[in-house]
Amino acid sequence: MSKTIRIGTRDSQLALWQAKTVQEQLEHLGHKTKLVPVKSTGDLMLNQPIYELGITGVFTRTLDIALLNEEIDIAVHSLKDVPTLLPKGIVQATVLKRGNVRDTLVFKKNEEFLAQENAIIATGSLRRKAQWLNRYPTHTLVGLRGNVNTRLQKLENNSDWNGAIFAAAGLGRIGLTPQNAVNLEWMVPAPAQGAIMIACLESDKETLEICSALNHEETEICTHMERAFLNKLEGGCSAPIGALAFIKDEEVHFHGIILSEDGTKKVEAKRSAPLGKHQGIVDECVAFIVERGGKNLVSKTALKPQKTNIFSSKILSEGQKDLFADAIKVESSDFIKTTPNRIKRSILKAVHENVVITSKNGVEALLNNCAVEDLKFKTIYCVGRRTKKLIEQKIGPVKHSAKNAKVLAEHLVEFMNGSEVSYFCSDIRMDDLPSILAKNNIKVNEIVVYSTKLEAPKLPESVEGVLLYSPSTVQSFLKNNTPNCTAYCIGETTAKEAKQYFNDVRIAKIPTIESVIEMVNEHYIAKDKKND
Repeated sequence: MSKTIRIGTRDSQLALWQAKTVQEQLEHLGHKTKLVPVKSTGDLMLNQPIYELGITGVFTRTLDIALLNEEIDIAVHSLKDVPTLLPKGIVQATVLKRGNVRDTLVFKKNEEFLAQENAIIATGSLRRKAQWLNRYPTHTLVGLRGNVNTRLQKLENNSDWNGAIFAAAGLGRIGLTPQNAVNLEWMVPAPAQGAIMIACLESDKETLEICSALNHEETEICTHMERAFLNKLEGGCSAPIGALAFIKDEEVHFHGIILSEDGTKKVEAKRSAPLGKHQGIVDECVAFIVERGGKNLVSKTALKPQKTNIFSSKILSEGQKDLFADAIKVESSDFIKTTPNRIKRSILKAVHENVVITSKNGVEALLNNCAVEDLKFKTIYCVGRRTKKLIEQKIGPVKHSAKNAKVLAEHLVEFMNGSEVSYFCSDIRMDDLPSILAKNNIKVNEIVVYSTKLEAPKLPESVEGVLLYSPSTVQSFLKNNTPNCTAYCIGETTAKEAKQYFNDVRIAKIPTIESVIEMVNEHYIAKDKKND
């Protein structure tokens, strides 16, 4: 391969260690490489449709976007952080040989507290908390968030804590495993814990082939089973689910577990089968657990009433929730869903030479209705880099793209040839493009190619703020809720809609979920200082 492989990674100490490990292995095979650290708060000029790609994991999201924008060739992840469903266009290329799969207890003085009735253990993981309470029901569990270094420092600073639980691989890889640490052999780890995964674009066959040389088949088999178990139980990051598969003497062994959040209830299953005949054992374990009420534990965990003060209009992963300050209780749900509409062929044949598409959803709806060769548009205008890229990959060249619909409308008024456009849009749209064009005597033929459903739930009365990512999420919120809380908005367009209803509207510095969360934290930190 003549080009340099750009290796995308987060810039934390552990993430860089993992990326450098991949770099060393690729260079050993004779490939040129370059590390590209990507900050999770990077300046990502995104449009609302990016959130419909299925990009959810906070530790993978920025790298997913960098991949889709072709700013990097591969992304290196801790596999346990990767959502079980990857974004469209991105695939798992390789899994490296697995490290230590176990959880580790780091204790302050000695392990004598394990035999005592009262002890305080720190962890931010529901899975670890539930298993610990199942084994030590009289102990107290406290929250612990941050990177490895930060969590170790918090353990050191809290004199009343007896210990804290970490992933053994994370400590070991950056040389921070203390002498006063012990592996918890009895605790079932998170699915894919200890494994490093490389992701790349599905369309990049050359890079896929190169990365395949690094794949460790045994690790791939085992982590695939563990993640399948998690997915089949419909367990998101918030559910106390553990899974471990390993191969010994040509035999595949699997152990899956699910618990109630307080650890009082536990259902687990173990199965073994010869390698090559093991494909059904995950389904057997899932069936066994479901028959014994295991899925009810997931539901109860997800629906457990609590005093929520922040609610997100897009489902958040555990990693995203971990970014919130400890004092903030956060829940999430998808406020909007989209489905493509059927479009009559006669309508497409009547499309004007000037075509406007403002979202990736519009592009996908068109492609869902007809073959690419039938979309013979003369002049295409669009909103956003991602939309432009998809159009040019699937349909044809884009004459001009803009960062939002208002800017595009202003460009059309000044530079477009003709006085008529065909606008592929949703049944619910809140942009200014049609009205701006109409005021300037440009006829807009709206073609509704996809439908948007507003499905926000009734939020708890304790909610003090809602995270909003598009004007549609504002309208969805209003269907079942009153705007008597703070609106934390991802950008100016969303904020403009929110200001019509909310008294307190705040706008993120850059259009990312991480930036919105950072804004919430800053608000609550300032609030706490004021109260002090």
